[in-house]
Amino acid sequence: MAPMGLLMVFSIWLIIITFFKPERAVIAGLREKARNLTKELGPMNSKEKFVIFMVLGIVGLFMAKAFLPIKAFTDLDRAGIMLVGTVLFFMTRTLTVEDLETIPWNIILLFGGAMSIGFCLWQTKAAEWLAVHWLSFFLNAPWLVFVLGIAFFVLIMTNFIMNVAAIAIAIALPVSLVIAKYLGVAPHVILFASLVTAGMPFNLLIGAAPNAIAYESKQFTTGEFFGYGWIPSLVLMAFLTVFVYVIWPLMGMPVLLPK
Repeated sequence: MAPMGLLMVFSIWLIIITFFKPERAVIAGLREKARNLTKELGPMNSKEKFVIFMVLGIVGLFMAKAFLPIKAFTDLDRAGIMLVGTVLFFMTRTLTVEDLETIPWNIILLFGGAMSIGFCLWQTKAAEWLAVHWLSFFLNAPWLVFVLGIAFFVLIMTNFIMNVAAIAIAIALPVSLVIAKYLGVAPHVILFASLVTAGMPFNLLIGAAPNAIAYESKQFTTGEFFGYGWIPSLVLMAFLTVFVYVIWPLMGMPVLLPK
């Protein structure tokens, strides 16, 4: 996936400078301003060190819960881990009540809503219904069209239910892998094609945190974001076609099951 990611980074940069040309080629004094701001920050203080320690601790507990077969870890609830970490931030005065006023609540509510949509789609089995009916169009299709159809479905879903690959892929993969063996398609290519598109939502703000962060700059509208987002989305699907058909087989990934 690394070559695919690097190629998309370069392509997105090229798309941006083509459709949104900078108003000025050079901003005088920008590097000096950045250096001065860095100097003003000074060395890392105790609060910043505590935040890093807490983030590493929370991630470590998540990993222990997932990979260590120890009851003390497997019984931990993920929401409980996050809540304890949040409470500790306030107990240590790393965060204060006044800090809550500066938090962009619109972004938090946006992501909360996206996660709720994803959970409702899964809980009501609406997502499963969508996946089954979408994949039914590709039952008699060539294997390449089938793989790209799955990837495109995940691309659409991850734009609506936030950039959480586990949610997006869990909707399509179980059904896809059952159908794949009848078409002679290897599971590896379905997994990685879905991972690629699950990680690159370009159309809606709720697709990924960077989308919402960029929107906070107030340099574009949601309509512009949605419209221009189709350009990198189509480029992504074109590159994915080349990778599935040519690059990944050359790298040793099986795309077809042995007959």
